[in-house]
Amino acid sequence: MKHKFWKWVTNEAPDSFGSERTLYLDGQISDETWWGDEVTPKAFKEELNAGSGDITLWINSPGGDCFAAAQIYNMLMDYPGNVTVKIDGLAASAASVIAMAGTKVCMSPVAMLMIHNPATLAYGDQAEMEKTIGMLSEVKESIINAYEIKSGLARTKISHMMDDETWLNAKKAVELGFADEILFDQKKGNEEQPEAMLYSPATVTSSFVQKLKPHEPVNKVPAASLENRLALLIH
Repeated sequence: MKHKFWKWVTNEAPDSFGSERTLYLDGQISDETWWGDEVTPKAFKEELNAGSGDITLWINSPGGDCFAAAQIYNMLMDYPGNVTVKIDGLAASAASVIAMAGTKVCMSPVAMLMIHNPATLAYGDQAEMEKTIGMLSEVKESIINAYEIKSGLARTKISHMMDDETWLNAKKAVELGFADEILFDQKKGNEEQPEAMLYSPATVTSSFVQKLKPHEPVNKVPAASLENRLALLIH
């Protein structure tokens, strides 16, 4: 059987409380295959629907197949119970799309979430390249749909963030609506919080270039001239 990129753990609780279901999504999404053998959408759906009750989904993944991620997102959105997503390391690329299916999305204070444009490999003539570009544009719009539903941000803003390959720490993800809360955060609301940070290669490069630009010359007055003016005022 091919390698599955997910794992279920069911902890039986007293009858009055039912059972707790935990899903772990670690590593690359569909690093071997998602179609045509045991590691299929059908297998994931059967395991998802094999139990009932709320689910806790732990994510630590650099991403992978965007179409596999899209199907997992759809299945989780359609699941009748609550899905609490907990990002404990990384939810990047396609994994960040799956995270958007959470009824509640929580991030570890040391976790990161990354969004960027979809990519693929293609070969052929100009017509084939143009078809590939059109396909990538449509895939991007579909991904924006998930980010928009969760965050409420404008599509244009999300698109620019994807263009820049944007990395969000937990505080910035909460601030922008991609996440709902930070795990283990026991601080009171009145306490001063560190500034949320957003990183992208484009913004860092722009900041660096700005620092390299020569500063405008400052008009300085010689000390001797100031002393002469002061002497005139005194007399």
